[in-house]
Amino acid sequence: MQELAVRPELDFTSKAYKDAYSRINAIVIEGEEEAYNNYIAMGEMLPDHQEELIKLAKMENRHMKGFQSCGKNLDVTPDMEFAQNYFAQLHGNFKTAYEQGNIVTCFLIQSLIIEAFAIAAYNIYIPVADPFARKITEGVVKDEYKHLNFGEVWLNAHFEEAKAELEAANKANLPIVWKMLNQVEQDAAILGMEKEALVEDFMISYGEALANIGFTTRDIMKMSAYGLTAA
Repeated sequence: MQELAVRPELDFTSKAYKDAYSRINAIVIEGEEEAYNNYIAMGEMLPDHQEELIKLAKMENRHMKGFQSCGKNLDVTPDMEFAQNYFAQLHGNFKTAYEQGNIVTCFLIQSLIIEAFAIAAYNIYIPVADPFARKITEGVVKDEYKHLNFGEVWLNAHFEEAKAELEAANKANLPIVWKMLNQVEQDAAILGMEKEALVEDFMISYGEALANIGFTTRDIMKMSAYGLTAA
């Protein structure tokens, strides 16, 4: 990260930077909106935890507004159509799991995959962000760890009955993450974010979450390998 902290060649006002930012900014806005909707849906599925899940949803809504202000600060219009297509597969899989009452799969998609993905992206972005966006993102990433933790705690408490569904959901959804990383590799590079660093940070956050839930190191290595060849 220290190497990335000094990037004098980054021109936040250049046409190339703004073009790439229009898609990356849209992705984080859409990601936070998806998270808001997902936590509201999960609250309906878990009435005993509804109040806490609504609080998490409201946090995500604040994050979305923060990232919208980052785009306005650079005079960039986010490409929301691109972002909606970008999340379409994960969104569809979450919707199916919700409709089928598969709360474990919902937790894996939102509280593990999407949160770990967000943490990785924000951690790698902070050192190369413009000053306004850096301040916003630093505040957001602290919240995301809380969201990741909520999913870990719930899944850990239900680990034995959730394990098989978690493994199946991981197999179905993790390859999508690698496709998503590949899709924005060039735009991320223009913003000073290296794909290898994003992959590494995601793997660390996701692996730690799986360990906290109860998976063994062997399990985690096996689960993390799904779709990795595409990365």
